[in-house]
Amino acid sequence: MGAVTVRLPSAVHAKVSELASREGISIDQFVASAVAEKMACVLTLDFLRHEAAQGQRAAFDRYLDAVPNEPPAGPDRLPGS
Repeated sequence: MGAVTVRLPSAVHAKVSELASREGISIDQFVASAVAEKMACVLTLDFLRHEAAQGQRAAFDRYLDAVPNEPPAGPDRLPGS
């Protein structure tokens, strides 16, 4: 396991301490969880951007043309429609 020293403004540190305590975990666990969540977001965006770059408009149009032109059924309808 690696170690990182992070300097936080006093107000941020106090809030992190409060939230970690509320969750019943250490500040280290709270920060590790927050970093892991951010990392997952960045990696997901990287993946989606890579996949989008591989897309072809003609293939998208072909799949979209295969969808029947019918109003949405029951629970798929927008409220008020």
